[in-house]
Amino acid sequence: MSMLPRTEEKCGYSLAEDYSATQDALARCRHYRKSNGLYGVVDSNLGRIMLEIGAVGAVVMPATLGERVRGLLTSRGQRCGPVIAHPRSGRWTFLTGPTDNSYLDTVLFAEFFRVCASVALPGSEIVLPSPADERTRYRVWVNEPVGDYRPDFAQVVAATRTSARTSSQLLREGSA
Repeated sequence: MSMLPRTEEKCGYSLAEDYSATQDALARCRHYRKSNGLYGVVDSNLGRIMLEIGAVGAVVMPATLGERVRGLLTSRGQRCGPVIAHPRSGRWTFLTGPTDNSYLDTVLFAEFFRVCASVALPGSEIVLPSPADERTRYRVWVNEPVGDYRPDFAQVVAATRTSARTSSQLLREGSA
């Protein structure tokens, strides 16, 4: 039986770097729990902070639509709440209050499908930004969580629908 040397590489990272990334993720996860009511868990194999959808909802969309949704929410005097950017894929995830049964609404599904948006299903998981994600710009906060505030799920869904309709109208008018 051979023992791996302490400096052995695993997926391009040394074991010490993996350990450090996991410790950083654990510290961040504790912060999310204590300060923001985001009860995630760290996947120690990947160093990611996983959050199950249920008590926290999520609406995912292209970044361009996300910018309009964020603008619409703030222009109405509402707080936007936490938003995660995924720069490489050009997507944003809005964290909301508890999810409801909207994911069963086929009309909503069709509207969101047309604009490449989706509602995260209860029981599914999303990934919260970890220090390693932020260093590599893989996953970052657009709006960091403030306390445990998250907008109502219905508010974000309504703002997404309105923003999607507005952009569809602009596209139709521009192509006429």
